[in-house]
Amino acid sequence: MGTAPFAVPSLRALHHAGHRILLVVTQPDRPGHRLRLTPPAVRVAADELGLPVFQPERIRAPESVARLAALAPELIAVVAYGQLIPRAVLEIPARGVLNVHASLLPRHRGAAPVNHAILTGDRVTGVTIMRMDEQLDHGPVLAVRETEVGPREDAAALAERLAAAGAELLIETVARLGELAPVEQDHASATLAPKLAREDGELEWTLPAVEIDRRVRGLQPWPGATLPLAGSRVKVLRGRPLDGAGQPGTVLRSGRDGVEVAAGNGSYLVEEVQPPGRRPMPARTLVAARA
Repeated sequence: MGTAPFAVPSLRALHHAGHRILLVVTQPDRPGHRLRLTPPAVRVAADELGLPVFQPERIRAPESVARLAALAPELIAVVAYGQLIPRAVLEIPARGVLNVHASLLPRHRGAAPVNHAILTGDRVTGVTIMRMDEQLDHGPVLAVRETEVGPREDAAALAERLAAAGAELLIETVARLGELAPVEQDHASATLAPKLAREDGELEWTLPAVEIDRRVRGLQPWPGATLPLAGSRVKVLRGRPLDGAGQPGTVLRSGRDGVEVAAGNGSYLVEEVQPPGRRPMPARTLVAARA
């Protein structure tokens, strides 16, 4: 059961490991570019592998539960599916329901753990395999794998690494499922990683440079971070914090390495931007054109 691109490596890994996949459950096709119905990444991967696909609007609907129950699966793996799994489904498989979550639980429970790891400045994150229960990312932990967050790594790159690590750990966990003792999470230390909103990316230069850097990296690929530059708001794709000083929003210099702008604390070197309706470009090109 999965929907987002993060889930595709786990699906492929289970298939290539020789497990018999009775059914791939994913979200329905949704309107995409020019409002054309677009299949989720997991649907595309399942079709490539020749696997049967089920796309219910609601997994808790009686007809959805009945279809899964009729298959009598031994195990269900859930990776970035996008709906809460009800008790009626959790009770179907003989060996339970496993979840691959992109954080070191109980830290960053919720829909956007990879983004929030960067937004909060975590230096280490990872993936967790847990047995699912009815509460959000609440079940006992079977396995974890840690990784450092690169100082310039954005959420898209980190998610790709964690997806691969999660797939590998899932295969190892399934192979040793009978040996592993579930460990209860420390619920008192849980933190939440809620779904992102478009307004999260609407930034101002009064923010500290370190915070701007976290937002630029942590809000990739959506909603992205926008800042005022050269007379308009532009999406900042890449940059890094520096130690410059000045009135927030003041361009301190423009050079081959980018455009340095004073922030609320320190300065930020804007390297690559995307103006509205245009392609990505070096920040110095935009500033030079508006000078």
